[in-house]
Amino acid sequence: METLCSFLQISRNMCQGNQSTISEFLFLGLSNQAEQQKLVFVLFLGMHLVTVVGNGFLILAISLDSYFHTPVYLFLANLSFVDISSISTPIPKMLRNIHTNSQSISYTSCITQIHFSIVFVIIDNFLLGVMAYDDFVAVCHPPNYTPIMQPKLCILLTVTQCVLSNIIALTYTLLLLQLCFCDNSTLLHFFCNWDPLLKLSCSDTMINELMLFIVGSVVIAFPFALILFYVCIVRAVLRISSTEGKWKTFSTCTSHLTVVLVFYGTTVGVYFFPLPIHPDNRYKIGTILFTVITPMVNSFFYSLRNKDMQGALRKFVHRKSFLPLIP
Repeated sequence: METLCSFLQISRNMCQGNQSTISEFLFLGLSNQAEQQKLVFVLFLGMHLVTVVGNGFLILAISLDSYFHTPVYLFLANLSFVDISSISTPIPKMLRNIHTNSQSISYTSCITQIHFSIVFVIIDNFLLGVMAYDDFVAVCHPPNYTPIMQPKLCILLTVTQCVLSNIIALTYTLLLLQLCFCDNSTLLHFFCNWDPLLKLSCSDTMINELMLFIVGSVVIAFPFALILFYVCIVRAVLRISSTEGKWKTFSTCTSHLTVVLVFYGTTVGVYFFPLPIHPDNRYKIGTILFTVITPMVNSFFYSLRNKDMQGALRKFVHRKSFLPLIP
């Protein structure tokens, strides 16, 4: 973090000459009316708490119960942690601004917010792909599941996703540091995101847009890889003779399939099938669905559609409720 802050300070000193740099940005926000601001505060605070508590319970249940010490639940715990981190990147600052009736964010905080947003988006994509591969091996090659999904491979995949996401995010952040921002400091958003920020720059943003296009292409291409996995899974399920066997096999991956559909469906629905509203508002809606709604509902999908997880959560809550009674 100290290294990133040093880069930020150096980049500010490089923007000299006729261009006057700015030290902070102003959020336009979701609404400028007092009554609506109160409603926004309550809604987003509630969604943030539900996300943190729901995914926190999943992480605790997986950590405390040895039954869940398997590859798929390791990835699920990572996904829950990423969901908590993803929603905690923009929302606390947004809530603080509403509470203090402020619209500002410092240059350093804005760039840092963008950096971690990119990190968690990439890890989210990577995890969904890894979990789809886990389902593919479990359904299509069950005898080889244990030899393939060994602890070494799981650790390697976990470390790889963290390293790659930080390298990509750091590369894009360093490119952002080369930009200068002049007179206009108003972001047409409720938190710092790369697209609104690029529109404010008075520098040439061609390289940044190219990098954004490359990252976006990878994110968009990822669902097609997931489709191939699930086509193979469906084919394997259809080969099962009994109806009960088909349902039992397919039910093992329905939770993850639902999360994949929600994660990519909301993004494709908003950005590729435009609603009849202003583009800036459509971008805000897409960001809310992508950054806030999806992390919140993930915990429900994995807990409500998984009987083992439901049982573990009930045991955890029951144990905690009686813990104060133990002398």
